[in-house]
Amino acid sequence: MTQIAEIADHYVQRLAELSPNAATQLGIPGFDDRLSDFSPDGFEALQSHRQDTLQALDAAAIETENDRIARAVMREQLANQSELHDAGDHFRGLAILNSPLQSIRSVFDQMPRASAADWETIATRLGHIPQALAGYRRTLDTGAERRLVPAQRQVSECATQCDTWSNGETGFFAGVADACDKADPAPGLATRVRDAATAAAAAYVDMGRYLREVLYTNATERDAVGPDRYGMAARAFSGATLDLERTYAWGWDQLYGVEAEMRATAGKVKPGATIAAAVDLLESDLARCIQGVEPFRNWMQEFQDRTIAELNGKHFDIPGPIRKIEAMIAPPGGALAMYYTGPSEDFSRPGRTWYPTGGKTRFPLWGEVSIAYHEGVPGHHLERASVKYQAETLTRYQRLFGTSGYVEGWGLYAERLMAELGYLENPDYYLGMLRAQALRSVRIVVDIGMHLELEIPATEPDLAGKRWTPDLGNAFTATRSQFPPDFTASEVTRYLGMPGQAISYKIGERAWLESREAVKRRRGAAFDLKQFHADAFRLGPMGLDQMRREMASL
Repeated sequence: MTQIAEIADHYVQRLAELSPNAATQLGIPGFDDRLSDFSPDGFEALQSHRQDTLQALDAAAIETENDRIARAVMREQLANQSELHDAGDHFRGLAILNSPLQSIRSVFDQMPRASAADWETIATRLGHIPQALAGYRRTLDTGAERRLVPAQRQVSECATQCDTWSNGETGFFAGVADACDKADPAPGLATRVRDAATAAAAAYVDMGRYLREVLYTNATERDAVGPDRYGMAARAFSGATLDLERTYAWGWDQLYGVEAEMRATAGKVKPGATIAAAVDLLESDLARCIQGVEPFRNWMQEFQDRTIAELNGKHFDIPGPIRKIEAMIAPPGGALAMYYTGPSEDFSRPGRTWYPTGGKTRFPLWGEVSIAYHEGVPGHHLERASVKYQAETLTRYQRLFGTSGYVEGWGLYAERLMAELGYLENPDYYLGMLRAQALRSVRIVVDIGMHLELEIPATEPDLAGKRWTPDLGNAFTATRSQFPPDFTASEVTRYLGMPGQAISYKIGERAWLESREAVKRRRGAAFDLKQFHADAFRLGPMGLDQMRREMASL
């Protein structure tokens, strides 16, 4: 093992010790009975570990080409994370997605429930929730003292999440206790789990009260974070240095282009139809829908399994452990976008797609095919699991981490790739893919526009000259993305709480497409798409600027 590989391995192992939640998410065994320390001391310990690792990387010898790539990947990502920490990002780290409030609850989604030992571990971890939330409150209180606070919108929405998860007989923790009762794992264990779940629910009730009565009064009314904070966050999510105003203008161009394609496709769904008319038909036609949550989950599972079988050996070579994926229904209370969680390091826990129903029981399929490709295969599952499978060539750090620009860029690229491969010839499903592209283009415009409070251009006659606000962003997203209003409202709140992440999809897709085109020009007649994807995966995940440099030599 080279010095760089040793440093990478040590970083991951120590991170797992400092952040058991991350260990569970990444599939690293041995830490499932603990919760991360989200107190100020816990965040400082993580920062110290990053700084020590950066120093070790600078001092280490580069022994192979893989070492060179791996060190650059780690240095960039850890430096970006350190910059966010130094700016006090963790002190205002409360949002409806991807903050400690959600991590403390969602970590239980990834825990096995097959044996009495599994339920013992769950009971132990549940018992740590009051302490974990108390530590997190100390961080938020320290932020309030330093005037580093979240927005009131995020505080209010997160309080609602606390209500949902702790709600009596229907909340998440009651559901865990009920599942243990049904499993009947061992004498007395179900009682222990229920007691711990009841205490955890009470801790979330208290947390919701704290958010409403204490933190909300200190929080800022302002949602926009401004160009400095936005640029810092966007760089961390994308691994690229962006000209934000040029990216904003590019987002408008992308939106107008996809809308033109949507208009043409709408006429194929129904002759003479507008986009709105075609969407109305696709949403209301019962023959194009699945009724019932479990039938829909079954459809999603069968769809993923069939796609893997059809792509394997023809467009991708998919190793055996990667061919298993589980379609899941997400617990209520989170954001409404479908998401993916990766397999464990040893693949004993498979990759999973999670679908938040938002209370729906009828599922129009026209938009689900494209997102299934994005979250499953050839999207996140293929990329994330393929990386984990390369233990002989990639460091442990590279196998477990990736920037949003690379990962989400690949997911969006995978949607259009399936159209290129002939899997979206049905105009219903092709329009669904275009809708997904429209949403990601809207994200560029709205996310940058709202956080930088930019002016809306003259190409929008009804809005020209106005500056972006959350209300404008919400109305615009609902109208131009063609998604339901409850979904778009959740989306806009998510963008406001995670500045810079929403743009990573489209700019990441651009990097994948441009890199592919560059390799295609260089290889000429010898270019092979299947080989290009295999070569790209062998490089491992990285920031978009580095990705362009490395792929230039493929």
